[in-house]
Amino acid sequence: MTGLLLRLAGPMQSWGDHSTFSVRDTATVPTRSAMIGLIAAALGRRRGESLHDFAAMGFTVRVDRPGTLMYDFHTVGGGLPADRTVPTAEGKRRPSGAATIVSRRFYLADAVFTVAVTGPDDLILRAHEALTTPVWAPYLGRRSCPVEHPFLLTGPTSDTVDHLDHLPLHRRRPAGENATVTVDFVTEAPGDDGAAHRMTLNDVPVDLHPNRRRYLTRHVHVTTRTLPADLCAGTGTDYLDALDKYLQGAGT
Repeated sequence: MTGLLLRLAGPMQSWGDHSTFSVRDTATVPTRSAMIGLIAAALGRRRGESLHDFAAMGFTVRVDRPGTLMYDFHTVGGGLPADRTVPTAEGKRRPSGAATIVSRRFYLADAVFTVAVTGPDDLILRAHEALTTPVWAPYLGRRSCPVEHPFLLTGPTSDTVDHLDHLPLHRRRPAGENATVTVDFVTEAPGDDGAAHRMTLNDVPVDLHPNRRRYLTRHVHVTTRTLPADLCAGTGTDYLDALDKYLQGAGT
């Protein structure tokens, strides 16, 4: 099995887990359904088409920066004439006193994740080609959250997950003489080291068709590991220079 490394960064991200219309939540890490949806969109696969081949794909997430939880307050349909208010499920129009729909949408601001995507060689090769020249542009959980570049860090590699221990961290080095930093890793199996806890996500896609979306629940393990503080490469051009140097040296 081979893999790819993706960097998920941007002003805002949102990884819905138990969203309803009025409250659109976000998980604290990228979800499996969102990652599969991102790659499927790059391949040009339409909603409702089979996702069977993605069952063999795995995702290991390194939390470079967890970000800050924020929410946006939305109203839809207020102050419009009756014939332009939001339609009901029966195709009628809402009465004037109930025309405004309120929703709250949650995001992670300033978060950065590095994701190792692994799977069968042919699937990873097709995913790499698609992410290089996507049919539909990738986004971070919602179309209003475009990806920041660099996004696709490597071509197919055989030691993808191992890179997460050595790839520069997109965070500032802590003050003082700290020789190590703690970093969270999210995996489907518990790690061999560090302190771990289990988290439940409703994010295994069965059908992504807009009218019949269905997901299964899975358990993931969040392991806090200790890495050298020298991996903290700062932000801006300092981080980009360190990332480029590492990728060039690793031959990826």
